[in-house]
Amino acid sequence: MRVSRTLSAAAAAFAVLGLATPLAVAGGAPGGGGGPSNITVNPFAVHQGSVMDVSASGCRQGGVVFSGDDRGRGRDRDRVFDETELRPGAISFARVRIYDHADPGHYELSVRCHGSSIIGTHQFQVLAGRGAQGGLGGSFGPTATETAIGAGLVGTAALGAGVHLMRRRRTTRGRI
Repeated sequence: MRVSRTLSAAAAAFAVLGLATPLAVAGGAPGGGGGPSNITVNPFAVHQGSVMDVSASGCRQGGVVFSGDDRGRGRDRDRVFDETELRPGAISFARVRIYDHADPGHYELSVRCHGSSIIGTHQFQVLAGRGAQGGLGGSFGPTATETAIGAGLVGTAALGAGVHLMRRRRTTRGRI
């Protein structure tokens, strides 16, 4: 009885491994021939002229990321950034810069691994206008107009303080 349980458990384990092996081979060679997967963009909604990070799994030898049709049949409107190389690795990365003149709207980018003809896609959105210039931390100085207004306000405050002190001194002398 124990021998039959052991043999049936071993047969079940071999059957599972035998069925799983073709699925693992179909997933692609470690060189990246299986094509891109798990494509992500950060941020999803990006302003004109800003940068967007793209990552993809499965491109161990690197690849390219592009917008529009890479065969030259796409409209110019579909191309919102230059073709950019993905860095090789288990997860490949690229940083793309959206054109300043890109029309706001929804777009699709494409990723193709080197050594593969499979193309993966992911959507993103281009927002109108430039984003806030955050993180500059006071690197902008005041303009000449702002400096003149500030000097005028400081002068007016000093004059007002002087008048107040003179009037206060006059009233305190008369009471003593």
